This record gives sequence, structure tokens and C-alpha cells, in this order.
Amino acid sequence: MPEQPDEPTPEPEPAETGYTPSGVPTFDSVREKIETRYGTAVGASELAAETPEGRSAEEQYDKRQRAAAERLAAIRESMKDDDAK
Repeated sequence: MPEQPDEPTPEPEPAETGYTPSGVPTFDSVREKIETRYGTAVGASELAAETPEGRSAEEQYDKRQRAAAERLAAIRESMKDDDAK
């Protein structure tokens, strides 16, 4: 078998660190970090909404919103009465 000439072996590419050689984060690394944090926050809020405490807080919020809407309607009605006089 004939000998092959020495071929240079390609150097492995440096591992992606998410930073430029000068230490600045790359756009891809920043985007990935933001997407990860967003996904974690969405998941946490979905899980929290499924707990008894989460449902209770949501019910309390809905109750306050209805009360506020009723109060606003009452104020508007009283203002109409004042304009008619």
C-alpha cells in the first residue's frame, strides 16, 4: 500500500462560548438567555395559576374588577342625574 503524503488535520473549531474574543456577548447568546427566561416565567405563571392560592387570587381579582365596573357605572349614572337638573 503506497504511503499518502502528510495531510494537515483540520483544527477543531473553538467551542461557542456566547462571547466575542473581546468579551462582548453575542446576539445569539443574549437572545437565547431572554427566550429561556421568558419561557421559565410563562411556565411558572401557568403553574401558579393552577394552585388553589392562584385560583383564589384570580377570583379575588375578578371580584374587584366587577365591583369597580359597577361603581364606575353608578358614578356615571349619578353624573347624568346631575346634568339633567
